Amino acid sequence: MLFFLSVLFAVGTREFLTVQNLINNVAKNSAFLLLVALAGTFPILQQSIDLSVESIVTLTGVLTVVLISEYQLGLLAIPIAIGAGMLAGLVNGVVFTKLKVPSFLVTLGTLSVMMGVALIVTGGSTITFRNQAIRNIATGTWIPGIPNLVMWGLLIYGATVFLAWRTKFGRYCFALGENERVVELAGAKVDRYKIYPFVLSGLLCGTAGVLLTLRISSASPNIAGGMMLPSIAAIVMGGTALTGGVGGPHRTILGVLVIAVLQNGMNLLSINPFVQEIILGVVVVSAVAMSIDREKIDVVK
Repeated sequence: MLFFLSVLFAVGTREFLTVQNLINNVAKNSAFLLLVALAGTFPILQQSIDLSVESIVTLTGVLTVVLISEYQLGLLAIPIAIGAGMLAGLVNGVVFTKLKVPSFLVTLGTLSVMMGVALIVTGGSTITFRNQAIRNIATGTWIPGIPNLVMWGLLIYGATVFLAWRTKFGRYCFALGENERVVELAGAKVDRYKIYPFVLSGLLCGTAGVLLTLRISSASPNIAGGMMLPSIAAIVMGGTALTGGVGGPHRTILGVLVIAVLQNGMNLLSINPFVQEIILGVVVVSAVAMSIDREKIDVVK
């Protein structure tokens, strides 16, 4: 699908295959979606789901602006905001495991709670800050030719791939998705390893919220609007099964690139934004349908 779209837009527009477009538009604009999709990958790997990713991005973004503009905390605002994201993930994980509430219900509830908090803090409007030195963390180019956003996205992508394939945490994520009962019989502390993916999700969403806020030096209740569904679509298109145990963050980037290339190509072709939404939905369903191995599926519900 990614190859087909790339060829299609390369033929249809002169600008698509330029270095400037691929780095400054495709790669740079997909960095946030990549972080949110990576955040959602680990809960799905263990056969859970985190629907609160969008609200964590929003809340940590709002918190970043408040800490910089009202409390003058400067760089200290960044770890505090990311820590708040991890705390939100911890709450999701603890309620999910200790109270035995399905993860989609827990995260759907906390999504509403966090969006409500963001609305109260901002009063429903946009809040801003002025600190160019801090903004450079997201908007600068510490390595010539590579925007910092792209660099952060690649660094975090590499870290999540390492976590998934080279650590006990990653192995348990796959094992829990394949057969939780076997992991229990092996004597592992299952609850602990079911909470960790939500904490990691909060950390990555918090990072996305901070970077997004620094890039535009403002935050609002709809700053991350519409991120949840594309992130889940990217995870599934990349090859991580919603039934858990298969795929991983190394494949999520493929789904993110499909969506990023599609959106960029449609913009270059000046397709109506409303029509773009329709096309995006059709392509997402088609890509998922083509990626499924139907011989391994007996029943679809």
